[in-house]
Parts: sequence; C-alpha cells; structure tokens
Amino acid sequence: MTASRSRPDTDHYAEIEELGASPLWRYYGAIFDSEPRSRAVPYLWGYQRLRPHMLHFADALSLEEAERRVLMLVNPGMTEPPATVNNLYAGIQIILPGETAQAHRHTANAFRFIIEGEGAYTTVDGERVHMHPGDLLLTPGWHWHDHYHEGDGPMMWLDGLDYPLTNAMEAGFFELYGQRLQKPATPDDLSSRQFIHGRLNPTWVPRNPVNSPIGNYPWTETERALTSISDDATGSLYDGIMLEYTNPHTGGPVMPTMSCRISRLPARFDGRAHQHTSSTIYHVVAGEGRTEVGGTVLQWGPKDVFAIPAWAPHRHVNASTGDATLMSYTDEPAQRALGFYRERPVD
Repeated sequence: MTASRSRPDTDHYAEIEELGASPLWRYYGAIFDSEPRSRAVPYLWGYQRLRPHMLHFADALSLEEAERRVLMLVNPGMTEPPATVNNLYAGIQIILPGETAQAHRHTANAFRFIIEGEGAYTTVDGERVHMHPGDLLLTPGWHWHDHYHEGDGPMMWLDGLDYPLTNAMEAGFFELYGQRLQKPATPDDLSSRQFIHGRLNPTWVPRNPVNSPIGNYPWTETERALTSISDDATGSLYDGIMLEYTNPHTGGPVMPTMSCRISRLPARFDGRAHQHTSSTIYHVVAGEGRTEVGGTVLQWGPKDVFAIPAWAPHRHVNASTGDATLMSYTDEPAQRALGFYRERPVD
C-alpha cells in the first residue's frame, strides 16, 4: 500500500480544501436535482392594501429622501437579495404632480405597466412617451430614461425588471445622466405611432432583433385586439385568450429576457393545470378569480399582483359571470435562448 493511501481520508479532504478543490461525490445530489426546486413561493400582493402606504410615503418622503418611491414586491422565499421570482422583479412606483425622476440607465431591461393616473410621461433616449392606464412602456437595457408628471393626482405603475438575472450573471452596470432630465430629441410617442398599424412598418427604422423599437403599447390597441377575438377564438386551455406583445421586426418577445403578455379569462373559465420552467408575475388589469398553485390558492382582484414560481403546477379559474384580464411577464425568452425551457400539462 502506498504512503498516500495509508493516510486518513480526513487529511486528504483538509488538504484539497486548502488547494481550492472539493470532492464532487459529496455534493452530487445537490448539484443535479431531478427537477427544478424554486426558492420562490406562490404569493399575492393586494393592491388595495398597498395603495395607502404608497400614498403615505409619497407625502412623507421628499425626492431627496427617496428618488424612486417604489414598494418592492419581495417574495418571502427571495428576500436577500430581494426579488419577486427567480429571475424577475416587480415593484409599484408612485410619482406626484410636478415631480420628476432623475435620468439614468442600467443594463437590466425594464418596462412599466400603468395602473392609475393621467398626465405623466417617461422620456426614453430622447422620446417622450405618455402614460395612460393599461399602457405598456418599454425601457430596454442601457437606454436613458426619466419621468415627469405634469397632470393631477398620483400616478402609479408596475415596474418589471430582469435585474435578478442580470446580477446573477454579474453583467450589471448603472449610470446617472449628466442632467436631471433629458431634452426631447424626437416627436412625442413617435415610435408607437410609426408601428401602431401592426402589419405596416416603417422601412427607414433600422431593424432591431434584440429589443422592440416601440416605446408604448397603448391600452386602446391592446383592448381592441382582445375584444376583436375574445368571443370567437378558441384560446388556450391553460391561459384563455392570451396575446403576446411582440417586437415588430422579429415577431418575438419585446426584450430578450422577458416576454410580456395579456390574457382574457372568459366568464366561468376553468383552466387546465400545467407547469413550466419559466417563472411568471401577473398583474390583474380587471376582474377577479383565483389561481391554484400546488396546494396554495391565490384569490385575486383588480390591480393585484401575484407570482408563480418555476415548475410550480398551476391553473387559473374565473368563476364569475364577467371576464377577467391579466397582464403577465415571464423569463421564458431567456430560457428558450439557452435551451432550458420545458413545459408539460399536469393531470
């Protein structure tokens, strides 16, 4: 027997640890799970319960004390660092009349889905994009953006970002603009007006295969699209009448890491259960219902936000006599690009 084999295993383990190595056989079961196990849990954030706190802090904190007045929607299973689901974040932001928000940019992709209020706009790379309830506004990664509210009453929206994914990949950068606000460089809402016709797109705008060139997907057009087919389309057994906001240049998702969608669950919708490796965050635009996620029941109503972790079996139910409309976003595009995405029905 060689001298090395005659030494106790504990000596070898201690020495290889000092050499920056570790035995795979001690971790094999923890590295390769038989299926995904998310740290996130199914959870619902009630808008009507959060709203009074939003109004309180908007009044109590100056812009110097809180440049972005945002309530982060933190999943109980993902508190440090805070996230809403594994790769995505949601928060509710408020801005009051006459207020501005410092221009900045970051690697993380972002969007705003407007919940309530009128008279505010965000400026993205020199284009002022006006906000109305139900609008989806894009702020792709590394685009300058700031906000200004020139209307009456509070303005609130849902912030969606992929910064948990960006930070996990150690790819995040952040930079402040040289001035508080950008100067407009193009006509207001031009990107939306140029592409609003859907099948007729401007030939002079360079093709962007990564991010949609559209600054705002207005609710008026989204609602028109849903209404035109809701009574006739078969829809999905799992998600009802679901449409995806798309990049007009590619037909794919609006941003490379996030797919934004709008769905209508008709009255008495009793969805089938399924599961997928992508995590999903939902915002209730209108109506009420419930989503069963494993053994958890999330009972939702207007303007609520709820999260479904990756690979969690779930189904949607609308037991009411009226339609329910849900906006959602998911990290499915990133998973598909990496070849990770998987989906299956659940009996």
